[in-house]
Amino acid sequence: MSATSQLTDFNDIFTDLSNRVRIETGIVAGENQAKRYCNIALQDTAIGFGEKLPWMERTATLITQPDYNTGTVTITQGSTALAGVGTLWATNNAFSFVNMRAGGKIVINGAPEIYEIASVTDDTNVVLSSMFVAADVAAVSYLYFEDEYDLDADFLRPISASFFDQAATIELIPRREFRLRYVRSNVPGKPLVASIFDRAPSGDTTPRRRVKLWKPPDEAYMIPYVFVTNKLAVSAAGVAQTSMVADTDEPIIPLQYRHAIVLHALYHWYRDKRDDDRSVQAKGEYTDLMLRITGDNEIGSNRPQLRPRVTPYANSARKPYRRGRTGRHVTGDGFDNMR
Repeated sequence: MSATSQLTDFNDIFTDLSNRVRIETGIVAGENQAKRYCNIALQDTAIGFGEKLPWMERTATLITQPDYNTGTVTITQGSTALAGVGTLWATNNAFSFVNMRAGGKIVINGAPEIYEIASVTDDTNVVLSSMFVAADVAAVSYLYFEDEYDLDADFLRPISASFFDQAATIELIPRREFRLRYVRSNVPGKPLVASIFDRAPSGDTTPRRRVKLWKPPDEAYMIPYVFVTNKLAVSAAGVAQTSMVADTDEPIIPLQYRHAIVLHALYHWYRDKRDDDRSVQAKGEYTDLMLRITGDNEIGSNRPQLRPRVTPYANSARKPYRRGRTGRHVTGDGFDNMR
């Protein structure tokens, strides 16, 4: 690109940082440090400001799994092998999902214990994640359901801090509160409450962001949700990625705002390498720019407004003698003469 135009790709961004801090370009060690600070600055833009930056918003739809109780089951005490008769656990349902999946929950013979499915062998055999603690049962009823679901692979966090879904019908609460309020979730129904948590397999440093629902869904529900993406860069081939790697990679930040990455990287550079007032100045300039950027993208008025609660007054004015109220004096077409 031209040396006089706005920063575009990763090469432009880390080169601009190198020029500002006056380090020699073309030196691998210096460039790597500049690249690292630029990627740190890019990730920082998704913290705190993310819900106000429209280019970071994404939408996805969660389809819940219907509960399943066809057939009967048999299992012995101390075993993890569950056998079914008349079951189709490994068969796809109408949504192309098998009727029972690893990670799902099952209640056997109406007992209070909730078991998790470790693996599905075939239509009539599954393995539980823990041993069966009750006495042997044969040809008894069961109820399978799922209350945990993987979120979109790009999911960083929800847009709303109050509701999980776009329709604002599923309340979103913290994990600790969810655990305290909903200790056992074994009665399926329409989901009303959700909590976001991470679950990573042992030995894996990359957590899977999941949503846990109460009540566990009893049928297939379509739940659209909005979230902040964790894919903050895109390659020259159009592949979304978490960070900038190749020189031709670009941040998802619109072109007119990309110099904000350099300003925040300057703060980190001066703080770690120079330890002087320039770090404070760079941070102040970055903060001011981000506030202007968020204001530039908040379309519509956000000024304080006085909105009196008219409805209760109107109801009382229309029916002044109900529920023990003393009447009101009407003198004509006064302002309180509601009709």
